[in-house]
Amino acid sequence: MTERYRNPTLSVDDRVADLLQQMTLEEKVAQLGGVWINDLVSPDGFDEGRADGRIGLGIGHVTRIGASTGLRPTDSAALMNAVQRYTVERTRLGIPVVVHEESTGGYCARDATVFPQAIGLAATWDPALVEEVAGVIRDQLLAVGARHTLAPVLDIARDPRWGRVEETYGENPVLAGAVGAAYVRGLQTGDLRNGVICTGKHFLGYGLPEGGLNHAPVHLGARELREVFAEPFAAAIREAGLASMMNSYSSIDGLPCAGAPAILTELLRDELGFDGVVVADYNAVHLLVTHHHTAADKADAATQALSAGLDLELPAFDCFRHLTELVESGAVDHALVERAAGRVLASKFRLGLFEQPYVDADRAAAVFDTFPQRDLARRAATRSIVLLRNEDDVLPLDLERIGRIAVIGPLADSVRGLQGDYHYPAHAEISFERDASAPAILPQSDGAFAPGPYYTPHVTPLAALIHSVGDWAEVDHELGCEITGEDRSGFQAAVLAAERSDVALVFVGGESGLMPHSTVGEARDASDLGLTGLQQELVEAIVATGVPTVVTLIGGRVFALPWIAANVPAIVQAWLPGEEGGNAIADVLLGHVNPGGRLPVTMPRSVGQVPIHAMHRSGGGRSQFWHDYTDGSPTPLFPFGHGLSYTTFSYDRLEVSAGSTAAPTTVSVVLTNTGGRAGDEVVQLYVTDEVASVARPSRALIGFVRVALPAGESATVRFTVHPSRLAFYDQAMRFVCEPGAFVFAVGASRTDIKARGTAVLEGEVAEYRQREIVATTVSVE
Repeated sequence: MTERYRNPTLSVDDRVADLLQQMTLEEKVAQLGGVWINDLVSPDGFDEGRADGRIGLGIGHVTRIGASTGLRPTDSAALMNAVQRYTVERTRLGIPVVVHEESTGGYCARDATVFPQAIGLAATWDPALVEEVAGVIRDQLLAVGARHTLAPVLDIARDPRWGRVEETYGENPVLAGAVGAAYVRGLQTGDLRNGVICTGKHFLGYGLPEGGLNHAPVHLGARELREVFAEPFAAAIREAGLASMMNSYSSIDGLPCAGAPAILTELLRDELGFDGVVVADYNAVHLLVTHHHTAADKADAATQALSAGLDLELPAFDCFRHLTELVESGAVDHALVERAAGRVLASKFRLGLFEQPYVDADRAAAVFDTFPQRDLARRAATRSIVLLRNEDDVLPLDLERIGRIAVIGPLADSVRGLQGDYHYPAHAEISFERDASAPAILPQSDGAFAPGPYYTPHVTPLAALIHSVGDWAEVDHELGCEITGEDRSGFQAAVLAAERSDVALVFVGGESGLMPHSTVGEARDASDLGLTGLQQELVEAIVATGVPTVVTLIGGRVFALPWIAANVPAIVQAWLPGEEGGNAIADVLLGHVNPGGRLPVTMPRSVGQVPIHAMHRSGGGRSQFWHDYTDGSPTPLFPFGHGLSYTTFSYDRLEVSAGSTAAPTTVSVVLTNTGGRAGDEVVQLYVTDEVASVARPSRALIGFVRVALPAGESATVRFTVHPSRLAFYDQAMRFVCEPGAFVFAVGASRTDIKARGTAVLEGEVAEYRQREIVATTVSVE
């Protein structure tokens, strides 16, 4: 008779309950951890002898075949099948494994399409495009049998010194929530049997660490923690059914997230309604001993984490190994193990792994880096580019008037520079460069399984410009200087190249990664937001020639560059654009595509303004009573939502139709392309609650839409704002919408407001729940 848990017609709950009844304590504990793929292989491939000692009782997860090896898709899928076959056919209950991977800017594996890093995806302000990108990532993960990804990063990034800002969707909870939910929908789909589980990370507050330092403590009040930092996670849960969550490494007001029931159970599950599996960030359980010092030893750490609501230890068993003995001694309640094991098993049933554990390895490579996928990568990169400044219409370049172009700078012809810290192979450097002091983010391995500097074909700005300019103009390339260091030997050649050219295109920025030579990325935090090395001096030397200069910023750092902003006529922010980044940049510089990206962060004038963002509560953002710092303005260098175009837009006929505390308000405006070429405008809707029972943001984003319009054409943009979108936590920590006057403002950035109107919402104070916020909807007619 077939066991009930193998019957796909039964409910997930019934199948989990039946399977748990048949499992020993050791088998349940075995589901609560992972194992590195490198521990299951020998030089000849999958090693059953090694597997006997590590997954003979089954295992929850297998960690990162893609990022920790150099295997191509066919061999990666075959290895997954071998591991899966062992667990399904050789273990007592035949419980399949879940292989998890990383995919912040594309599947982090050899031959996978390299899309823009997350901050660039956010700069598109285009959730539909992000969902399309996520669909490609899903196809590639499914092809190799990876059914769980440790993405998206939903942290709100409020400190640009922190190296991981590039992995986030920026500083604003509404933008990050919309983009994050789109990413989750694209990967998980409406039915996990056809999808890949997404992991929201890092819960919670990780993007505002003390001093901008990775893993550092976080100091946040309960209201700000919920309204701002929890909101993107809440959006992904309620709007996309986010199925997994990862703890933050940090502590919040002294509570380490990996061991805090107030964070992982009371807030996450009870308040926000999360019902999936909580996985540990790598080594986070042990950090309760070594970093936070709230646990005396690994057994104590395991007890704290499991009790708090953490279900699965990653990347591999360490502290959770002690759970069997802890339960047997009575130190840990068996029910806690059952709870966590049930959640892990439920995820496997929802994925359909018991019915379909294997993949067709021979067909895996067919969905990797195809021409349509590269086209999408180019489109995503192009739409992510933000035109920050364009004095005297330097851009787009007029090739009829340009005979020679100087292409200068350390990022002009750098394949490596196009990648973020969670792109392959930039991420894998921490393994193949053999830094013995590096943490166990990736294991070191040798032979056929070793990762390496394997790039998909990447197009640099220089290569793209040479190809695009063709017979129109000569291209003169000079490095000028490196990203870091004090070598000025290339300055003279760079200056000469600029002097004999009609325009100078200077590409500067940083190197993203996890290694000491990287200038930004995980654990690569900075105390200065200027350009590293001699790059600023290089720009100054080129500008001094008098040649029209365009600076393109490539990298994951949110820079503070007041001199460049004041003295360079055209500035382009290209982020970490991925494999088609050079083509995307050339498309914008040459005017083949009209730039439409917008800043998902605020760019400061100096590091001394940090934290600076677009949601200061009333009374914030300036000094009382003279407003300015003694040595400068408190205003941003470039505000949140900013981005220029090669055309112009007008906003007319604003209409605000007031709802109530129980009924939606509508806001409409007529948008017209008043310029001479087609272009995109990101229409942003902000609100100000004029009088509230607690201090509210002086202007908060509550909706947006990216609109494409031909020259001379108009469209009516209509926002429908549910009162729950206007709700906040009052003095009693109730989530309420209060009656009163609200100013609704539409504009092209947080500071570039085009029209505003006031609506008075009548009614009683209405209580809602954050887990039930209704997102603002938008129609374009």
